Amino acid sequence: MSWFLICALFFFLAIFLHFKSVEHITLQEKYGKEKGIKVGRIYAMFSSSEFIFWMGLWLSPQPIFIIPIFSNSIISIAGLSIPILHLILSLPLILVGAWFGIEGVKATGMELAETHCSPKKILNTGIYSTARHPQYLGWILAHIGISFLLSVWYSALFTPVLVALVYLISKKEEDELIKEFGKEYEDYQKQVPMLIPRWKSHRLK
Repeated sequence: MSWFLICALFFFLAIFLHFKSVEHITLQEKYGKEKGIKVGRIYAMFSSSEFIFWMGLWLSPQPIFIIPIFSNSIISIAGLSIPILHLILSLPLILVGAWFGIEGVKATGMELAETHCSPKKILNTGIYSTARHPQYLGWILAHIGISFLLSVWYSALFTPVLVALVYLISKKEEDELIKEFGKEYEDYQKQVPMLIPRWKSHRLK
């Protein structure tokens, strides 16, 4: 369990740096515009390690669990013994989660996704017309899916913590976007849900 706890600790630290990286106005007021942008990018660079430690939550040694339905039906993939039911449950979650993540990055551009820099405009079309944070929704779905795929118990139990962190990150980013865009972003909040997609009212473009 020690490796899992170490990964969780550094994951929390990376999330804290993520919080700091999106404080665009505060950083620019403190350091000046040009230096504030650079400081934000440095925070973002170090916060990107969150993905490494997130993977550590899945791969660190921990007890496994098996859903007691068709538990004898096992398939071997890349040297891993995976219960068929776990594979069936995990693949849709992983694929849909990956799709939300990829579509979100494609819409924002890699630079914005990596540096957390201030967007030039509010994205409200395509995937961002269904949910305000499609990439973070992808995080949650992928985490659940991979936890089932690898049958890792601690990682699965971490899911509510991840959901809470995703909500806090989303809320922090939105508070900063309101400072930057004001009523325009508040109107966007009223039209599009934070994480749970609304397909009927907003068609993908």
